[in-house]
Amino acid sequence: MPNHKSCDKRLRQEAKRSARNHYVKMTIKTLEKKMRSDMPKEEKQKLLDEVYSKLDRAAKRRVIHPRTAARRKSRIATYFNKELAEAK
Repeated sequence: MPNHKSCDKRLRQEAKRSARNHYVKMTIKTLEKKMRSDMPKEEKQKLLDEVYSKLDRAAKRRVIHPRTAARRKSRIATYFNKELAEAK
């Protein structure tokens, strides 16, 4: 238990931020899993845009590192393009 008021406040802030960051990370993870599921390519295109947006926003807010966001976007794009090529 904190002995100072400022430490008590810091503890509350950390809990709030941790919960928010966890929610963002889990949302991204869920969207990435959906991308790899079986669905029509039109829906995957919409989902791809959403995943890109979530990754960019998370990187901008430093929830994840910007290079991590770039790497994940690259891997998702590679998967998406490979799947489109196989469909033809």
